[in-house]
Amino acid sequence: MRQFDIPSFYKSDYINAIKNKRNATDKLKKDFTPTFFEKGGVHFYIARFFGFCYGVENAIEIACKVVDEYKNQNKKIYLLSEIIHNDFVNTMLYDQGIRFLYDTIGNSLIPLDTLDDHAVVIIPAFGTTVAVQNKIKERGALIKQYDATCPFVKKVWNKGEQLSAKGYTTIVHGKWHHEETKATFSQISQHTPVLVIENLKEAQLLASYIVTSNTNTDFYDYFNNRYSAHFDIKKDLNKIGVVNQTTQLASETKKIIAYLKDVMHKKFPHDPVADHFADTKDTLCYATNDNQNALIAMLDTPADLAIIIGGFKSSNTSHLVELCEEKLQTYYIDGADCIQDKSRIQHFSIHTKAVQESCNWLPAHKHPTILLSSGASTPDILVEEVIDKIVACIDQ
Repeated sequence: MRQFDIPSFYKSDYINAIKNKRNATDKLKKDFTPTFFEKGGVHFYIARFFGFCYGVENAIEIACKVVDEYKNQNKKIYLLSEIIHNDFVNTMLYDQGIRFLYDTIGNSLIPLDTLDDHAVVIIPAFGTTVAVQNKIKERGALIKQYDATCPFVKKVWNKGEQLSAKGYTTIVHGKWHHEETKATFSQISQHTPVLVIENLKEAQLLASYIVTSNTNTDFYDYFNNRYSAHFDIKKDLNKIGVVNQTTQLASETKKIIAYLKDVMHKKFPHDPVADHFADTKDTLCYATNDNQNALIAMLDTPADLAIIIGGFKSSNTSHLVELCEEKLQTYYIDGADCIQDKSRIQHFSIHTKAVQESCNWLPAHKHPTILLSSGASTPDILVEEVIDKIVACIDQ
């Protein structure tokens, strides 16, 4: 795996030593059991895989190289939106002079008509829509030179284009409001009809239209803004393939694929399945898979609580929390500052989408056992700081 040149302030010697030790004893990366370590009397189990993934490190490296290249020139450097969903990383880039053109839901922060040929624009790890690309190209910005789109996101786009060449409609398993899903929808819909569904429940609703070919307006009302132009449920749902937002819950994507494959087989029982359903399971991101599988394996370990560290807008981190909450008390935090003291912790709820405070979160006994993991956009230094803060709380 390629090694990226990212700034040292994102790194942690302590966490790096843990990762290196595991990699040395598990070179094929097949052992998903967690790593145990003790610090300050606290028993920690940290997931086998966690933290920065390939696509995140690639994006950060590109952004930092752009800053270095143009810092002494009369150039203004912009990111289309947050490079990844982590406030620590985005703040560091802002402090280096990078400005953001859009917020995470697509609202304009800096008008595109203010850009000129002295502007440098970086596409974030999520990619962007064709419409935004074209708008910036019209302004003369150097957008083509600095594309930090995750290679695994581009792999999804390529799969959509391949499906198009074979006459398949693409079903995207993703969160419609997420930048990556919007980008994927835009890129693939250049080639083939596209529909976005968020979960298995919506896949089941979609199946009712597949089976009946019902042309009433309920479909268009329910999936409003989530289907491509001129989408025709009577003809565009007879031959489909599923791709996913790379940070979705991998197990749910697999369930959706299996479910819709069975639906197509039942609708066309006399035809080969491949005539109506494409095998697309290879669009699942390896890091999403590894981090989720490592967390699932860690949950077999008896513990007092779990802490998941990541940006509160991070899709992949939220799914780690979702898995963890099924087994034990879980606190979703974005850094050590969320830990007030041994009695109070501020944490994010994936259900209410708000920060809340809990009391008496840390067990009273001297040697608590805590499970740890972090999202794919979380720097290792933040994990180390959380560990040190927990240990400090024990000493209070």
